[in-house]
Amino acid sequence: MSQTHLGPRWPSLGLVQTVIVSYGDGHHDTPRGDALRIDTRPLRNPPSDPAVRERMLHATGLDPHVQAYVRATPGFERIVQRGLDHALALLALPGRRFRVDIHVTCGGGRHRSVVVAEELAARLQDAGIGVETEHRHVDRPILT
Repeated sequence: MSQTHLGPRWPSLGLVQTVIVSYGDGHHDTPRGDALRIDTRPLRNPPSDPAVRERMLHATGLDPHVQAYVRATPGFERIVQRGLDHALALLALPGRRFRVDIHVTCGGGRHRSVVVAEELAARLQDAGIGVETEHRHVDRPILT
């Protein structure tokens, strides 16, 4: 059974306008439904880097050192900003009567997708959007 970890981002305005789900494609249980999909696999995978591998194997994207590593990866800002721009455009549609779901993926769902989901949630909250995050695979073992 899949373990769900709810991150620190809870609805900020009493109304959830967007739900962000991070997950790993390698677990073969992709979230269902219509969603804006953000693929973080172009970013460096912390456990694949021999210089930090041992430290990253037992950490997740909720840990500050993992967040710093992923944020320093070339392309991070572009991926987050592009996701933010798309989400805000959907949320601004005239007469919108739906919640905007965002699915953020990487290989295993423990590092890159979690960091990007948390950053996107923070930026949406800063824009006054009610956000909830779910990290679907953050507690699963590293995929080999």
